[in-house]
Amino acid sequence: MDSAIAFNATFFSVAGLVLLALVFDFLNGFHDAANSIATIVSTRVLTPRQAVVWAAFFNFVAFFFFSHAVAATMGKGLVDISVIDFRVIFATLVGACVWDILTWYYGMPTSSSHALIGALAGAAVVKAGTLRVLIMGTLAKVIAFMLLSPLLGMALGLLFGVLTYRLLARTPPSKVNQWFQKGQFVSAAALSLGHGGNDSQKTMGIITGLLFSSGYLHGSFYVPDWVAMLCYTAMGLGTLFGGWRIVKTLGHKISKLKPVDGFCTEAGAAVTLYISSAMGVPVSTTHIITGSIMGVGTMKRFSAVRWGVAGEIVWAWVLTIPGAALIAALTYELSRLLVR
Repeated sequence: MDSAIAFNATFFSVAGLVLLALVFDFLNGFHDAANSIATIVSTRVLTPRQAVVWAAFFNFVAFFFFSHAVAATMGKGLVDISVIDFRVIFATLVGACVWDILTWYYGMPTSSSHALIGALAGAAVVKAGTLRVLIMGTLAKVIAFMLLSPLLGMALGLLFGVLTYRLLARTPPSKVNQWFQKGQFVSAAALSLGHGGNDSQKTMGIITGLLFSSGYLHGSFYVPDWVAMLCYTAMGLGTLFGGWRIVKTLGHKISKLKPVDGFCTEAGAAVTLYISSAMGVPVSTTHIITGSIMGVGTMKRFSAVRWGVAGEIVWAWVLTIPGAALIAALTYELSRLLVR
């Protein structure tokens, strides 16, 4: 009887945390919808509603195109898996969700990925009482890509922009505009595919780490198909509801874009996401698309980018990991005091 009660308690605890993880994935899609649709909406190729449907579809079908390298990094590569338990996962998800809601409310395009990473690190360190539970090599790689990925997005956006403008220098602007209104369907789809392929895997890694630590999975680390399908679905549904406040920041405040600019921006960001996912690095779609917008903006003239807005966004990025870590740490301590 006691073993049956213990089994039921474990099962319901795991099920509740999986549900909370899917809520975070939904919020991730909701918060980051702007990343996929801001440029195609600001260039007026699609209405906001059409754009989120387009983005949500490609967020979901990323299930069929990506390996689970990023999920493996999140599930076992950032903190010692032996320290992961129900309380750590709970605090991680609460920290990431609260940070996402706060930054959405204030319209700041911060990173859901780095919020989740910061929250996991904060909860794990508080539980263990030492920084040694962090796998510093992987964490250093993630932090390095936090800096490099927007620069790569900027460089690729600038490169695609320069090449495209030079190739079409003698083409009438009306024809260029017509071509790239159609071309943005392809580039926006590629960006949404990369967004779903990288971002959904972070939640997969958290859920799979929970399943291993609670004894539901054994052997070498792998992501069950049902976990992957649930995560891609949750993110796609979140994208359908969209984060309109952030669309305004990304689509209008940083730099004004034409369809050809939107195409180059999305193409640069998509390539950066594919490279990062192939390397198993959880990166920020927000950082990358912002960098790519800046790259295309500077191609015209340096003053075309509103650097004051860009500076505010960078500060939000800098605060994300410690901010989410602090919320997760406080949540862990509070749950430890309230539930023995």
